[in-house]
Amino acid sequence: MCGRYSLSKSKIELEERFQAEMLGSFQPRYNIAPTQLVPVITSDSPKGFSFFYWGITPDFAKNKPVSQKFINAKAETVSQKASFKSSFKSRRCLIPADGFYEWKKVGKKTKIPHRFTIDSGEPFAFAGIWEEYENESGESKHTFLILTTEPNSLVKDIHDRMPVILHREDEKTWLDKYSSESTLLNMLKTYPTESMISYTVSQQVNQIKNDDPSLIKKTSPMDQFGNYTLFG
Repeated sequence: MCGRYSLSKSKIELEERFQAEMLGSFQPRYNIAPTQLVPVITSDSPKGFSFFYWGITPDFAKNKPVSQKFINAKAETVSQKASFKSSFKSRRCLIPADGFYEWKKVGKKTKIPHRFTIDSGEPFAFAGIWEEYENESGESKHTFLILTTEPNSLVKDIHDRMPVILHREDEKTWLDKYSSESTLLNMLKTYPTESMISYTVSQQVNQIKNDDPSLIKKTSPMDQFGNYTLFG
């Protein structure tokens, strides 16, 4: 599962990295959570950023047989499940990010937040699918899900799933409407352990209302818990 991520780069940095135009303003985000409106790049508009809701927002859920809990889709079954296969076939997207968070259980009540990034420090893209919904007012809204896969050894110690991080050279193919299913499925692999890093961050990330640069800074176990024994 991927339930929180960051996109701390500037508008200019994102436009340069993804060769896409972002209309309007954008403020770096350090604690993106489900139901929030965030930038994606779709197969329908690969030269520009669109702003979609992550997962199913509450007003959509009222008149849809899909609950708010759908924020991820398993890469292994995305081409087969009735709820996802149409989107996988024709509505794919890149989800720009520069890190994601997972929580490691220590004891019965303690969870330690970790941030995962790629070792270059550059922005990257999760593989995603998107959908269009009509809310109760008849307004058309767009949502996206992040595809997940088996974790690499870095993530495995903390969680049994991780988001699909696309290799940069595969991003255009992922958005190409003419890419074959076999080609697309072959991209949905676990990102290499040796190309990623992780570190502990502040417990302030636990609260969705917190969204500032301090959340992505490395924080030692002593800063969080007063000792080092939890990590050995």
